[in-house]
Amino acid sequence: MRLEASERGFFGEFGGAYVPEMLYPNVKELQERYVEIMGEPSFQAELEALLHDFAGRPTPLFVAKTLSKMCGCEVLLKREDLLHTGAHKVNNTIGQILLAQRLGRTRIIAETGAGQHGVATATVCALMGMPCVVYMGEVDMQRQALNVARMRLLGAEVRGVSSGSKTLKDATNEAMRDWIANPHDTHYIIGSVVGPHPFPDMVARFQSVISRETKEQCHALGGKKPTHVVACVGGGSNAMGAFFHFVEDESVALVGVEAAGCGLSSGRSAATTALGKPGILHGSRTLFMQSEDGQVEEAHSISAGLDYPGIGPQHAHLHVSGRVEYVSVTDEEALVGAKLLARREGIIPALESAHAVAHLRRMELEPSDRVVVVVSGRGDKDMQTYLESFGEGISDDV
Repeated sequence: MRLEASERGFFGEFGGAYVPEMLYPNVKELQERYVEIMGEPSFQAELEALLHDFAGRPTPLFVAKTLSKMCGCEVLLKREDLLHTGAHKVNNTIGQILLAQRLGRTRIIAETGAGQHGVATATVCALMGMPCVVYMGEVDMQRQALNVARMRLLGAEVRGVSSGSKTLKDATNEAMRDWIANPHDTHYIIGSVVGPHPFPDMVARFQSVISRETKEQCHALGGKKPTHVVACVGGGSNAMGAFFHFVEDESVALVGVEAAGCGLSSGRSAATTALGKPGILHGSRTLFMQSEDGQVEEAHSISAGLDYPGIGPQHAHLHVSGRVEYVSVTDEEALVGAKLLARREGIIPALESAHAVAHLRRMELEPSDRVVVVVSGRGDKDMQTYLESFGEGISDDV
């Protein structure tokens, strides 16, 4: 199957642009110009140079020998955690700030949950000399205090959000309100494949460098393509980037791992494909967790980056079509996955990435399989959560 946005920005029945009238000119301009601008040779040259020289691409595709032995097949780790700022988010922020400059915007806003997108946005704004405001839920500010400090050191203004669950959904709401109030000079760097068209398609294109490199690196490692690609899914940008160049090849199994939180039936979960229904969320038609009368339900995950009640419209389409298998991992399973990767491969992952690692242990694999797992970010930001969760058992083996 092909994954292309229709003229109105739909992927099957999901997508579109449902925005207030005040934002329509901005969104319309983006829709009309993003493909043209991204295709310009000067844009691509500047983007590729910054991805290479500033962000540190290409990221390695690491043969995880101990995990391979454990799984009985070859396991490869796509090391997005080694990028500048510590996660895949910078792929998108570099692209979007270059786009904003060409559109004549002079101010940048963003939302963030785990803080990695906020740090990546603050980083490129510092690089380009542009003012930056990042919205972040107060709960996330407490559990991701290190990233709040990093954003402020980089010169960004971090605005705490006290409404709702005080997490990513609410930060996104406030960023949208800011954009509505400041449509003429402001560009909103959305951090995932969510929001009104063209953001889901645009962010997917910027993140597609992950799967492009993976294909090239697999070829260099003996020429065999992966049989499986596994990535965590909140809004879904790292997974969309990891799946992008494999979607048309149905011989490659694609697996998105959502956050089950305390369990699917606990009332404290973020497993959208299991619990969500179609509706309009943050400017697009997608799947999200909602009450009987259509109100957004609060999501929960130990991971701030997966603590979101919906998914991007591409993921909703890939789920409904059956092209991607979406599964969920609980908080406790993710913690075990984090310790497993730390103890067996010497890599401390972000809690988001730990969900993908945790699912690896449950997969039924053959000796001939080649599994790529995306390590979307590093675990520095989650050390306090790890210490609190493991307590005295942090030194225990897995």
